[in-house]
Amino acid sequence: MRFLGIGDYCDLSALYLRLVAEGHEVRVFVSEPQCHGTLAGMVPRTDDWEAELPWLREAGRDGIILFENVSYARGARQDALRAEGFNVIGGSAFGDRLENDRAFAQNVLRDLGLQVAAMWDFSTQAEAEAFLDARPGRYVLKFNGDGFGAADTYVGRLADGRDVRAMVAAKFRQLGRSRIGFVLMDHVAGIEMGVGAYFDGDRFLTPACLDWEHKHFFPGDLGELTGEMGTVVTYRRTDTFFRRTLARMAPLLTRHGYCGYINLNTIVNQDGIWPLEFTCRFGYPGYAILDPLQETPWSALFNGMVTRSGSAFETAPGFAVGIVMTTRPFPFIRTQVPEPIGLPVLFEGALTDEDRRNLHFGEMGLDGDTLVTAGYHGWTLVVTGTGDTLPAAQAAAYRLAGRVVIPNLRYRNDIGDRLASGGLAAVERLGLLDPCPPTDPVR
Repeated sequence: MRFLGIGDYCDLSALYLRLVAEGHEVRVFVSEPQCHGTLAGMVPRTDDWEAELPWLREAGRDGIILFENVSYARGARQDALRAEGFNVIGGSAFGDRLENDRAFAQNVLRDLGLQVAAMWDFSTQAEAEAFLDARPGRYVLKFNGDGFGAADTYVGRLADGRDVRAMVAAKFRQLGRSRIGFVLMDHVAGIEMGVGAYFDGDRFLTPACLDWEHKHFFPGDLGELTGEMGTVVTYRRTDTFFRRTLARMAPLLTRHGYCGYINLNTIVNQDGIWPLEFTCRFGYPGYAILDPLQETPWSALFNGMVTRSGSAFETAPGFAVGIVMTTRPFPFIRTQVPEPIGLPVLFEGALTDEDRRNLHFGEMGLDGDTLVTAGYHGWTLVVTGTGDTLPAAQAAAYRLAGRVVIPNLRYRNDIGDRLASGGLAAVERLGLLDPCPPTDPVR
């Protein structure tokens, strides 16, 4: 098969390497020049992805385009390529809007019968300040559009909203603009929990996954919000939550020609399920953390999606725990904090096949025959571990993480702790998991 990856930062690097290992032809377009070292010497890179379309078309149904993100109206471009007869996995214009326009997404979810937290849409500082004067409270501040990342989100702590007011003012000062699209959402306390699945244009493939992300930079959920520092995932006991949430999106996704992975992040508590936001693309590093639980090869999964020839794929029981291993300038970018690349990447002891299955290279490449850091963010690699129980998966992940040797490597040492010490039991008490089969426990 032939695969053409299209993105800005080579976010699907570990996936491209898996496809190469399966014996397929892969070419990658990376728009950001500072990321051209990612996968250097490992996967061929093209400077013009449109020039590769004839190469892809030659492969017929065995040629697939993988879009990495929702920026720069790439969803509309995907829709156009599908209309031209290309096989495209990633998202759609509708998916772009779901992810980037938070108020629109909340209205969609409300129309589907899900309860949503109150949200207000703003474009000026004065509008937000007048609102906070009239309705002081604790809010979550989120910005609309693909120009903002996780670090721009602020979860308010003060009951009168003074900290949110100050953050709004700071953002307008930093950007020097008179209008910025953003929302304030009522703060909802509870357990953050996501549900994700692949959609082939007609239907969801099963099983769906459940995930519990760890977004703060430091252990104990301290520090700035990052894209993600680690996650717990499972494919077992997921149908109850999926049917109550993401599954309701199927008719809309079909109508808008969506083909790709989609995730819905939520807060759950005694009052129910509170959907927060969509990810309408491959999740990073979610796809890598799901990889060791996925027994169907990536190429077979993708072929089934573009041909709409299957409704399910094979997965392993239990949990996977993923740890994001970072180097400087993470959680910033190299245009903000200049940092050298080319740091050596080494491993203590010989790597087994199982070890390699649980190592997912991010911003790395070859300098000659030496594996080194590369890229834009310092998002260096993800280490995973699996197990029938969450503690077993945690132990496996941290054993392997301890064998990664990179100068000044940083990672959180508590991924899954809060879930293992009571969070998962609380989700169980809320009735959000399928009944536990005696032969396939997920605890």
